[in-house]
Amino acid sequence: MKLVLSAALLALAAPLAAHAQTVPAPIATALADAGRPQADKDRDAARHPGEILAFAGIAPGQKVADFIMGGGYWTRILSPVIGPKGKLYAYQPAEFIAYRAAYADDQKAAVAGRANTVAMSDSLKSFAFPEPLDAIITVQNWHDLHLKSSPPGAAAFIAKKLYDSLKPGGVLLVVDHVANADPAFALPQTLHRIDPAAARAELESAGFKFDGELPLLRNPNDPHTANVFTPEIRGKTDQFIYKFRKP
Repeated sequence: MKLVLSAALLALAAPLAAHAQTVPAPIATALADAGRPQADKDRDAARHPGEILAFAGIAPGQKVADFIMGGGYWTRILSPVIGPKGKLYAYQPAEFIAYRAAYADDQKAAVAGRANTVAMSDSLKSFAFPEPLDAIITVQNWHDLHLKSSPPGAAAFIAKKLYDSLKPGGVLLVVDHVANADPAFALPQTLHRIDPAAARAELESAGFKFDGELPLLRNPNDPHTANVFTPEIRGKTDQFIYKFRKP
């Protein structure tokens, strides 16, 4: 009985230890920045940005990209974290802006007044960062690269471009909604989810080495069968947080 209990306690301790990310002072200060919209701050409790950026190793002075920046939630945190000696590239694909013009306005608002932040909006086919990067983060976006609107092989092509954009030892952080087993990437189109194992294999094929998972956003009560925008599951999806490193 003691052996069974010990095994059970160890099983519980592993994810708890993974959750225990100390949030460094620069990240904590960025989260408290008065310039962040209150709506963004209200999302912090559910999104755990401090722990996620600590897991990625984001620090002052780094060169970082917010890849497919969306509404700018992460841009507004990353910019003060890396500080005046760092550089942030806030990338909004031209394809996303063509689909939803407000993405251009979101980008403009997020970078306004941030001297260390550069807005980029080239095509997914032609984007290129002007210098080697320490880290790239992309949150709830990888599945989008497998939509039917993207050309075949787009995700693999972009994975290699991101790999080439990093310095040796650089980090790629990928967060996305979990799908059930789907090695052919059919589910992104219908559910806006992605099979973590398939995403990992795709990124490893580009040369990345898997460097760990943070289970903070895992939700065992999500059956992975509903579209992520379904009201019953929106904001409560099971999500993976994977860190990859360029050797």
